[in-house]
Amino acid sequence: MAVVVSSNGNAPAFEAKLTVYVFICVVIAAFGGLIFGYDIGISGGVTAMDDFLKEFFPAVWERKKHAHENNYCKYDNQFLQLFTSSLYLAALVASFFASAVCSKLGRKPTMQFASIFFLIGVGLTAGAVNLIMLIFGRILLGFGVGFGNQAVPLFLSEIAPAQLRGGLNIVFQLMVTIGILIANLVNYFTAKVHPYGWRIALGGAAIPAVFLLFGSLIICETPTSLIERNKNEEGKEALRKIRGVEDINEEYESIVHACDIASQVKDPFRKLLKPASRPPFIIGMLLQLFQQFTGINAIMFYAPVLFQTVGFGSEAALLSAVITGTINVLSTFVGIYLVDKTGRRFLLLQSSVHMLICQLIIGIILAKDLGTTGTLGKPQALVVVIFVCVYVMGFAWSWGPLGWLIPSETFPLETRSAGFAVAVSCNMFFTFVIAQAFLSMLCGMRSGIFFFFSAWIVVMGLFAMFFIPETKGVAIDDMRESVWKPHWFWKRYMLDEDDVEKRN
Repeated sequence: MAVVVSSNGNAPAFEAKLTVYVFICVVIAAFGGLIFGYDIGISGGVTAMDDFLKEFFPAVWERKKHAHENNYCKYDNQFLQLFTSSLYLAALVASFFASAVCSKLGRKPTMQFASIFFLIGVGLTAGAVNLIMLIFGRILLGFGVGFGNQAVPLFLSEIAPAQLRGGLNIVFQLMVTIGILIANLVNYFTAKVHPYGWRIALGGAAIPAVFLLFGSLIICETPTSLIERNKNEEGKEALRKIRGVEDINEEYESIVHACDIASQVKDPFRKLLKPASRPPFIIGMLLQLFQQFTGINAIMFYAPVLFQTVGFGSEAALLSAVITGTINVLSTFVGIYLVDKTGRRFLLLQSSVHMLICQLIIGIILAKDLGTTGTLGKPQALVVVIFVCVYVMGFAWSWGPLGWLIPSETFPLETRSAGFAVAVSCNMFFTFVIAQAFLSMLCGMRSGIFFFFSAWIVVMGLFAMFFIPETKGVAIDDMRESVWKPHWFWKRYMLDEDDVEKRN
């Protein structure tokens, strides 16, 4: 498949093909996303298993057994929430170390480090005999997530032709959704395996981690990373290999020029604070905030718990979570198809309206029909599940994948690794906040939590409308000229040094 890579501005056109080798590299690297998704999905199911609760959280198990339990508060336990959220706090810290490894050693070794952290973490959690061992294992899994989420989206954006960059980058989010679905299926079947089903569920993450570790041995390093580390000839050969054409000189010179500029920046994190870095920096951070405050992880973390809350039994709850996971995967394919056709902005704006309607309907039904005890009637419970599924559809083709895609493609090379590290750490921080606080928020706010997330969706939709520019088809090193300088608001930060002197 041949494409011509061009920008919306005056950048040169770069000829390229989508080669089989690039496709294989994309799939292997995206297994980092599958592990991340598996960790998201598995924690909610495991924390609903009685054998797991009896082993590590007996107080929660006792509360769950009570006949007239509080629907909104039965899982409210800070240590139970720490089991889930510790991974994301560790990933936040790890992303800054991963940024340095990405710059100094390359994207490929960073993915290999991620695999090793995953494997050690899986061993500790699946074999845990006390709460400390369990939490420590989750922290190491968090380091794997931090390293993987730093390296994989950058890797995908740098090897993809510009006209296909959106779709290929979203393969990362596709694998996240597949990981969530697999975790939900594993939870469904291992919930029936007593008393060690939870150990099987937690240990399952080892399989994709092994695949990523050995798969990363056969993929290439990105040309940008090689040239950035003064391996110009290797970078040129890698570029020729992934583009599938002989005439790569113009794109090669473009990368060399970007690397020359990047080499003059000694402190990329300080460079992020300069005016010219503010547009991708601010958008990158806010996208992570908005992605989490859509409420998606609140639903995906605790889908089994949520469905039990509205009246489904334990097995039916896990089955409902499998259904939402399947819809999540299928809807991500819609995003892959549309992102390079309709553009990023259209998907963000459409889904904001879409998700807002779903959140409001779910909140109204719960406020009206679900008290602190008892369950929803079957018709109301079915409506809640349907709108959860429709909500997941909207997220899966928009804020989910684009929260990773846009920051990975908009930073210039000199701040790309550092800027994306900040984006990853922000994502992990806000994920940690939601994971640690959701069950307590559900207990305190009850159905009002859905109205809380609805308000955030209104804010993010307005932000996307006015402040997020279109990046479809723009060469990754041409964002400044083609995206930021023409934008009505961000252009004020794009003054060259000569322009600043004239203004002064």
